Amino acid sequence: MAPQKRRARTGRLAFLAATVAASAVLASGPGYAVGAGVADPPVPAPDTVTQPTPPTGIVAPVAPVTPEPPVAPEPPKPEPPEPPEAPELPAFGAYVDYDGARGTARIAELSRWLGNADLKVGHTYLPGDRWSNIEGLPGFLDVWADWRRADEERLFVLNVPMLERNEEGVSDRQVRVHLRRGAAGLYDHHFRALAERLVALKIPDTVIVLGWEMNGITYTHRCGPDPEAWKRYWKRIVTTMRAVPGQKFRFDFNPNRGRDAIPWSQCYPGDDTVDIIGMDSYDQPRGLSFDEQVSEPYGLQAHVDFAKAHGKPISYPEWGLFRNGDNPEYMRRMLAWMDKHKPLYNTLTDYCPHGVWQCGSNPKASAVYRQMLTGRKDTEPTVPTPTPEPTPQPTKPTDPVTPPVPLPPPNCSPLDLGDWVEYWMGGKLCLRFDWWSRNR
Repeated sequence: MAPQKRRARTGRLAFLAATVAASAVLASGPGYAVGAGVADPPVPAPDTVTQPTPPTGIVAPVAPVTPEPPVAPEPPKPEPPEPPEAPELPAFGAYVDYDGARGTARIAELSRWLGNADLKVGHTYLPGDRWSNIEGLPGFLDVWADWRRADEERLFVLNVPMLERNEEGVSDRQVRVHLRRGAAGLYDHHFRALAERLVALKIPDTVIVLGWEMNGITYTHRCGPDPEAWKRYWKRIVTTMRAVPGQKFRFDFNPNRGRDAIPWSQCYPGDDTVDIIGMDSYDQPRGLSFDEQVSEPYGLQAHVDFAKAHGKPISYPEWGLFRNGDNPEYMRRMLAWMDKHKPLYNTLTDYCPHGVWQCGSNPKASAVYRQMLTGRKDTEPTVPTPTPEPTPQPTKPTDPVTPPVPLPPPNCSPLDLGDWVEYWMGGKLCLRFDWWSRNR
């Protein structure tokens, strides 16, 4: 609005000056008025206060013009600070049994032991004894699929062997032959069948831990005998499973911590077929401190750095106690390490000698694990809450009870040899199938 006020004032001054000038011309006689004519005074620019120049000898009175003070802009109002985000905590769980019914039941029990902590990860293994099991034998995955579908935030992790006879001590020469056959596509149909089964069970977002601990010597699907063939075979499997309609699989490249038989980086098949870079990290070998586990070649720090360089999230599908016994310092440091580096998920191996819940041999480490994870949720800080202990049973029953029938040990299939043989043997003969237990 200020420029309009200045133009109005300037117009009045120009009219006054013109009137005075005309009077002067008339007063000076006709000789002055008969000239070539007097040009119109220039029109001032809108933002100027320049007055028209009066004729010679005439001074027009000019009223002083006071410029309006500039209006200072209002300082910007500070925006309110955003509330701090809740700390992002890694999804966690535990391997508690390969069987779906026992495994899912024990996940619920472990959650209660941890003050109803939110265990989001379920983890199991496909048997690697024969191809039919690697394809996901009907019935084996059904209960796990039900558990996964019950909560959209849950994560189902499935270790998948790359070759049958996976724990039978197959020679390096035979491993080399099988890896090359796999790389040539001879085993594609087994993995296509597995992918189709997972999609049919409505768990197409399963995390596939394919050919785990390939840098060691335990499994037939090891990398060392022919790293190049192993990498081509991995790519072949991933490409085959990704071609199944409806799949949303993520593939986890998961070596042992440390160099082992071959540096695990030499087995890395490439970013195009790897979604997660995991690491199995137990408290071993004997006498190795946690700081050394971090800094050793191909150790925990190398794992984090390698994944960051390749733009991949990390995971810890297997971790726990081992060669150094009941080690609360390892438990504390490993949990803190995962809180700092935020893996996509981690699953503690919870059977002896690694575990802290089903294994009573590690009471000190168990106390640390329970204290740090009790009541924990994926989006909330750790808040330990007391958990009631089981009610002690009376030492002597009040009523006579039938002696319990001895149960076969876990992971064991009893053989029916007849009453006479069992009488002389003192019970049933049990054939163990605990393929997941291994001598590291």
